[in-house]
Amino acid sequence: MENCFGIAMQENLHVTFIQSHLHWENITANLAMFEEKIAFLPQRTDIIILPEMFSTGFTMNASQLAEFMNQNTCKWLQKQAEKMQAVMVASAIIKENSRFYNRLLWVEPSGSIDFYDKRHLFSFAGEDKVFTAGTKRIIKTWKGWHICPLICYDLRFPIWSRNVNLAYDLLIYVANWPNPRLRAWDILLQARAIENQTYCIGVNRAGVDGNGLPYNGNSAAYDFKGETLAKAENGEEKAVQIVLEKNTLQEYRQKFTAYLDADAFEIVETRDRSLG
Repeated sequence: MENCFGIAMQENLHVTFIQSHLHWENITANLAMFEEKIAFLPQRTDIIILPEMFSTGFTMNASQLAEFMNQNTCKWLQKQAEKMQAVMVASAIIKENSRFYNRLLWVEPSGSIDFYDKRHLFSFAGEDKVFTAGTKRIIKTWKGWHICPLICYDLRFPIWSRNVNLAYDLLIYVANWPNPRLRAWDILLQARAIENQTYCIGVNRAGVDGNGLPYNGNSAAYDFKGETLAKAENGEEKAVQIVLEKNTLQEYRQKFTAYLDADAFEIVETRDRSLG
């Protein structure tokens, strides 16, 4: 099987996402908790996805909780990736050059790490006052599939997610998306899948955070037509394993070529996204 650019692809991609409560601002407890959940996964998988700021919860206490790239959280992700022979995807608070980033970490079994820094910082919660925004996306290739990982609030900005010339086959959002805006989460995940003719997975947390905000999760996987493949609702702690099928994606794209009619565009900065 080849994608639209003639690159050989694994027929099916096995993806696991874990919806869980998080221990507020407690890195040690969260790493131990997720390690146990991962150890009990019943089947092999190609990718394991955890929520945004999986090791701390969505906190602005970056000065106390940030780690460098060579510290515990990154090393833990490397260990899990090697043990499971799967890519680990999650975001954490990272410090670099005296700046703080809400950084998505893409960690492969070989130990190699790539990252994406969240571009759209959630000013409603003051994230833009603490963290420095990213300036570029990444599109990773794994098992021949092209994958674009983004973070939470990025979901509200469709141009940043746009699948230009079908550059990716799977769109991922890791999130801490609370209940008051959960309807938007559900609708926008479906919309991103449909408009980009791609599989789309959103991984949210469950429980109540240190600010008293409740999270029902609604982590979900959608296909390229917006059909629900899997969903974790009602705040349940759950590991969900799904299989994404290359044949059905390619057949749909070949029959319905909406991507050929997409508008060309250029992203222009409208605000200063740097801190420091």
